[in-house]
Amino acid sequence: MSTQRDRPCPRCLLDEVPGAEELAALNRQWIDALPEISRADEAVYQKRLSACRACEHLAGGSCALCGCYVEYRAAQAVRHCPDVPGRW
Repeated sequence: MSTQRDRPCPRCLLDEVPGAEELAALNRQWIDALPEISRADEAVYQKRLSACRACEHLAGGSCALCGCYVEYRAAQAVRHCPDVPGRW
């Protein structure tokens, strides 16, 4: 029997998804491993995450349009939102 707790948090980033602590830690390692020149600055990163939190395509830390972990995608300076038009 499926419960509300079994479903991914629909508007949560990976760091906030219950039971996804190991995956969230791995995602953080990927972000930390990005070369500084390839990483979005903190203000840009937080603005992107705010846009993702408000997006109907956010599903349990992933983008339903492209399948990426939104925190990792938002951390990369040269990436953009896959929605049309993009949100960031």
